Amino acid sequence: MPEAASVQAVRAGLGDSEFDRDTSVTRRAPGVYDVELSIGWTVFNAVNGGYLLAVLGRALADALPHGDPFSITAHYLTASRPGPAVVRTDVVRTGRSLSTGTASLFQYDDEGQEIERIRVLASYGELDALPDDVRTTAKPPVFPPVDQCFGPQDAPAPVSGSSTIADRLMLKLDPATVGWALGAPSGKAEMRSWFGFADGRDADPLSLLLAVDALPPTAFEMGVSGWVPTVELTVHVRCRPAPGPLRVSATTRNLAGGFLEEDVEVWDSADRLVAQSRQLASVRLG
Repeated sequence: MPEAASVQAVRAGLGDSEFDRDTSVTRRAPGVYDVELSIGWTVFNAVNGGYLLAVLGRALADALPHGDPFSITAHYLTASRPGPAVVRTDVVRTGRSLSTGTASLFQYDDEGQEIERIRVLASYGELDALPDDVRTTAKPPVFPPVDQCFGPQDAPAPVSGSSTIADRLMLKLDPATVGWALGAPSGKAEMRSWFGFADGRDADPLSLLLAVDALPPTAFEMGVSGWVPTVELTVHVRCRPAPGPLRVSATTRNLAGGFLEEDVEVWDSADRLVAQSRQLASVRLG
């Protein structure tokens, strides 16, 4: 496994970061791409859903005539694991401003049988071609500056090997949402954090697909521990993020029957809402 990324004197740029290398796809044939899922983006040995979405998002950006994800919905069918995978895409429709396609990621099980891990339906366009008018009641989350927030390295007792993805990100959580890490969850299903890459890479539309699924689950602040696997995730990318760290806010209103919804907003350094998402996740109670 390559050495985990860390804050470096020379910032990684778009296209030459660990995230870019680990989401890269190789076109084998029209609509068919080979990829190596990196162990560096796992949580409890499962590949992070946002990272997987970025991998499929990169393949669709190559397969479709438009380059930016506008809306992308993923259904997670089986747990992905680090190693080789194949992405197959299909162009559903192309137009002047939007194109739509599907993508599925496949791996082989222990018996050598192909198994589908994730299936995506997405619409792509060109974010830079959108008008710049904004009419909104949404407001960016308010929480302390980066140096007053807490990251995984500040945890009193880190769990060895539980989350390699944390080494590749700059996550600084709002102190009001870290009670779970101290054994005293607040009971409020909220999570807020600064988000960036540990190697200094700035965010782009593709990395927003990761940002919406990078924070600890809101269920932790409800007193629930353990794995909270994503069943379905829909992301809307609203505009190209400005350079600098992002602010991510996640909330849950309802946990019932072993499932919860998680709503996420991502704001850039220019106080613009750059991405929104909602996911349905399974909660392992007991």
